[in-house]
Amino acid sequence: MPIRKILVVDDSKTELMFLTDLLHKNGFAVKTAENADDAMRRLEEEQPDLILMDVVMPGQNGFQLTRAIARDPKYAAIPIILCTSKNQETDRVWGMRQGARDYIVKPVDAADLMSKISALA
Repeated sequence: MPIRKILVVDDSKTELMFLTDLLHKNGFAVKTAENADDAMRRLEEEQPDLILMDVVMPGQNGFQLTRAIARDPKYAAIPIILCTSKNQETDRVWGMRQGARDYIVKPVDAADLMSKISALA
């Protein structure tokens, strides 16, 4: 299934702007959410083809939200790429165990992100 619609979940306005701009330039439709509640509302409105998920957020963190989405039959088919400043191997392994399909460390390398998105399509 081609990836066209991407939901970016991050509490940093700077990251949201950077990723939205990058994804728009590469032809994707982008919706954003600044926290877990916002993300769940967006998912209910319209299912994206991919979710880019920050880990460190107030309230429910990205690991918890990834687990909740991956275990919900309505959303389990949506791939999630964790996009975070947490750069330890244990973080990556934990993120993948929660249901993420891939893991990227900030600052995001545009070519690396596009490559990971293409690999999911």
